[in-house]
Amino acid sequence: MDIKYLTVFTQHPYYKESDGTLDSLQSISTDEISALESSYNNGNPFPTVLAELLYLAGGYCYVLDYTNTDSQDDMQQVAREYLSENNLTISRPFYVVEMRAGASLFVYLDEGKDDPDLYEADAFAMSDDWLRPVNTTLLKLINARVTRLLSGYNPY
Repeated sequence: MDIKYLTVFTQHPYYKESDGTLDSLQSISTDEISALESSYNNGNPFPTVLAELLYLAGGYCYVLDYTNTDSQDDMQQVAREYLSENNLTISRPFYVVEMRAGASLFVYLDEGKDDPDLYEADAFAMSDDWLRPVNTTLLKLINARVTRLLSGYNPY
């Protein structure tokens, strides 16, 4: 896969922790990406930035939290279970890119953009605004977090 947008990951495929250990990106295969597209986007290709993210860091990403799930597919299922258990529904095709404590960052797959906008769904929100725009895109989020991490700060 040619990388058009996520060059920050090709330039920084790992991050060196303060104790000297390396935190390396882990990819998933194009076959796995195709299977995810079949399951979550009706067989249509993912937006380019999402496809690049999965190809470069779908197994592990040092600036995104995939929780303790076993795979990308597992994370999608867990996020959807949290929503369902709380009687919440997202009616458009979406893909979760990060999940922490019941809150999920996700992109809609039907925007028609290479770099989709980010949204947050908080399954445990105590109000009606459980679904809200984050006011950034997937690429901008990743670039900002890598910049913070490389500057010595927590990326989150």
